[in-house]
Amino acid sequence: MVSREFKEAVKRFSKPQYQLAWEAEVHPVVLSQIITGYIKPRYGDERVVRIGRLLGLEPSECFEGRSQ
Repeated sequence: MVSREFKEAVKRFSKPQYQLAWEAEVHPVVLSQIITGYIKPRYGDERVVRIGRLLGLEPSECFEGRSQ
């Protein structure tokens, strides 16, 4: 599951959410589903990691629970 910090960073991002998704090579619908919890990515999911990098987050900051 993605962290609260990840969700808040998406909201604070200077560009629209769909642009963030395209820049991370993720479909905007998938990003929306990750944020709302419809899709529950596993720790280390590359889609979330790519989005997190654009947001200035370390991979471990993008996920709840486990840390590596």
